[in-house]
Amino acid sequence: MTTERVTPRPSTSHLALGEVFFDPVKPAQFPEHILRYRNQRAAAQIGLDGLNDAQWIEHFGKFVPIPGSFETPLALRYHGHQFQSYNPDLGDGRGFLFAQLHDLADGRLLDLATKGSGRTPWSRMGDGRLTLKGGVREVLATAMLEALGVDTSKSLSLVETGEELERHDEPSPTRASVLVRLSHSHIRIGTFQRLSFFKDTESLGRLLDYSLATYMPELAPPGDNTRAEKFLAEVARRVAVTGADWIAAGFVHGVLNSDNINITGESFDYGPWRFAPTYDPAFTAAYFDEHGLYAFGRQPDALAWNLTRLAECLLPLGAHDGLEAALNGFWPAFQHAVWNAALRRLGLASRGDEADAALTLAIFAFLHHSQIGYEQFWFDWRGGVQSMERATRSPVASAYAGEAFAPLRAALEPYEPTASVNLHHPYFARTLPRTMLIDEMEALWAPIAEADDWSAFNAVLGEIDQVREAYAGDMKSASRSGSSS
Repeated sequence: MTTERVTPRPSTSHLALGEVFFDPVKPAQFPEHILRYRNQRAAAQIGLDGLNDAQWIEHFGKFVPIPGSFETPLALRYHGHQFQSYNPDLGDGRGFLFAQLHDLADGRLLDLATKGSGRTPWSRMGDGRLTLKGGVREVLATAMLEALGVDTSKSLSLVETGEELERHDEPSPTRASVLVRLSHSHIRIGTFQRLSFFKDTESLGRLLDYSLATYMPELAPPGDNTRAEKFLAEVARRVAVTGADWIAAGFVHGVLNSDNINITGESFDYGPWRFAPTYDPAFTAAYFDEHGLYAFGRQPDALAWNLTRLAECLLPLGAHDGLEAALNGFWPAFQHAVWNAALRRLGLASRGDEADAALTLAIFAFLHHSQIGYEQFWFDWRGGVQSMERATRSPVASAYAGEAFAPLRAALEPYEPTASVNLHHPYFARTLPRTMLIDEMEALWAPIAEADDWSAFNAVLGEIDQVREAYAGDMKSASRSGSSS
């Protein structure tokens, strides 16, 4: 039996925006190219899973162009608010848009963008490189978030490059790498902010029309006088869903600057991320977030603040009242998305807004009171009261026997599991869920740093694959995130 070779569908879509949006750049030349990670599932999405390792290195270590896509990589231009202070000196400083291809399953456009691929006109004082530890952290973040049903970029490739880097926030010299990520768009709120800063209304309109035609074609036909309002409402909806899914996953992004929020709503660009060990709204990820601006419980506020900056950019293209109404849709969308995310994590069918809101409130009240492991709760009560016996075998079973759990047990009792609850999966026979807390991340890095031993890293990726399979029925479909071809 022979396997038919799948032909990739490359694109140069971003070139249509014009040179005001990017700078052609050359990739760095690295002394070594050691393949540390290749995501075969993601590669299959775009028809590149048939590459052998040497071909893979050619494209994702040496950045030989993919036929039919960009002949030269593009460093994208954007501005942004960093910790709510405007910075007009941003842009792709250590990465570029390498290629665009279409998802072979649903036809949606996908960007292949880099991190650590060398200096660009926007590098400022940086060296344009990525530490190997930073690359490992992003691979683990994206794998874990995808497994938990969060709409995230995917880490496609990680290549160690043989360079030694000096960094102030980790032991130096440290090893270097180049990462390639797969995402549906790298157009950010900051992309709109740059054009607004220069009062380039013509380019701003072109960016809006391109974004709608490319990523939301069903939303507003060409010439629609309310296209800016419809666009803002859809971006707000998508961002609300991702923010709610972070809460349900216990995830703290760490750096929710406006240049890290893209218009398709996908979570991306992982630096000082962390997962919360217990429910703590004040839990922060970045050591430099001294005032907790992007703390776990403040992430929705940060997203709303960034969306307000997008609304300001769109004022020349839409009506004030309409844009305000679109912006105000964020909080109701977020509220519903939190209820939906909680039900998705537990594998339970909705019983209507009132009941779902009461259940979600009871969950977070219990998590706040008990301070049990955050992921442990969602794992133990997958399937609701159908998992009562399984929960009694949990390491935190005593918390479920106390009075504080009684309101939550009562709220859970009327709920029925969904068809995709999948409790028969071997993952749910475990006592402890797979987590990715900071000490676990450091434990995975230690043998790599000390002995170049990748066995623990690869074993954990295998476990995360099991998590993804266990929750596979709850994964987002294209329609849930918004579809485009």
